[in-house]
Amino acid sequence: MNISTLQKWFTSYKEPSLFGRYIHLDHITPLFDKLSSKIEIKQIGLSENNLPIHLVKLGSGSKKLLFWSQMHGNESTTTKAVFDLLNFLIDDSNKEAQDVLSTCTLYIIPILSPDGAKLYTRLNYNKVDLNRDAQDKTQKESHVLSNLIQEIKPDFAFNLHGQRTIFSAGETNNPATVSFLSPAGDENRSITNSRKVAMEIISIMNETLQKCIPNQVGRYDDSFNLNCVGDTLAYNEIPTILFEAGHYPNDYDRERTREYIFYSLITSIKYISNTEITGSRYENYFLIPENGKCFYDIIIRDVILDEKNVDIALQYTEELTQNNVKFVPKIVKIDDLRKFYGHREIIGKKRTICNEIVTVEIVPEVELLKFHLDSELFSIELAKR
Repeated sequence: MNISTLQKWFTSYKEPSLFGRYIHLDHITPLFDKLSSKIEIKQIGLSENNLPIHLVKLGSGSKKLLFWSQMHGNESTTTKAVFDLLNFLIDDSNKEAQDVLSTCTLYIIPILSPDGAKLYTRLNYNKVDLNRDAQDKTQKESHVLSNLIQEIKPDFAFNLHGQRTIFSAGETNNPATVSFLSPAGDENRSITNSRKVAMEIISIMNETLQKCIPNQVGRYDDSFNLNCVGDTLAYNEIPTILFEAGHYPNDYDRERTREYIFYSLITSIKYISNTEITGSRYENYFLIPENGKCFYDIIIRDVILDEKNVDIALQYTEELTQNNVKFVPKIVKIDDLRKFYGHREIIGKKRTICNEIVTVEIVPEVELLKFHLDSELFSIELAKR
């Protein structure tokens, strides 16, 4: 797709009321009120803590597309992009949007785990990972999704997630800003017809993204686990596309990543609406590099600690405090880290590192906000916003 058109659309349709990482039911309920005059919105179930789970339905076409976001409550970037997408689709003056709605019917669960979203946790209210509950279906949310799949029998499934800042596009110093996966449906990771269809769609999205974030798209690991929803769908021969919204430099609120997820969603639904997809173009999927784990949030390089020359890696811990997510830097590794990269790097030049408060040791799991390199004081702030 044309990037300038996508940029213009994103500027026009970005939902201004949604920002940052902490997105939950209270944020999107007012948007339902705004959208309800144009599209169908209904409650399809309750969470384990009795919060409503909603389904948005729009379009009248024969191709059925199912989307669900925030299966993990702290993975909110795709939810923001979903509402940007909805603003695009409801614009009666946009012919391309209306063309999609004439050929496709979209079913969207904006937040599958409203309890997890409120608590800002990967797990639901009962501390269960819903993406490991596809077979046992021990949780209400799992039944809601499973029942919907059985009811509508989607032609395409979009499993929308977010991923940590550790991931790289291949074994490189390029962050995996967006990653995709066509999940496997068996232990052999067989390339079935339905997987080929999903791979073709992913290849088309990758072509678009390479124009704006070259070498920053990754391919997620396709190890098979039938307990995962995507793997279960693949097992049942439903073309499934897993999105992972990752890190863009200095974008801990994931607002730039949100834009690229929007581009990907638009590209994929337009391709589906305009194309009878056979999977014949699936091979370019394998040109996307597999995700590596080459990044830390911060690396302090080449310092002397306890008379040893080391590098010190820090990762931000996301902590929900007074309805705001704070990113607190904690030491996670002290070693020779020449094979790794930091989203931010501080060069020590073999200076001696010590804490500003000397009673606190520099050891793994310690928060490190201020420190000295010889006599020079450094501060590590919360993640840039």
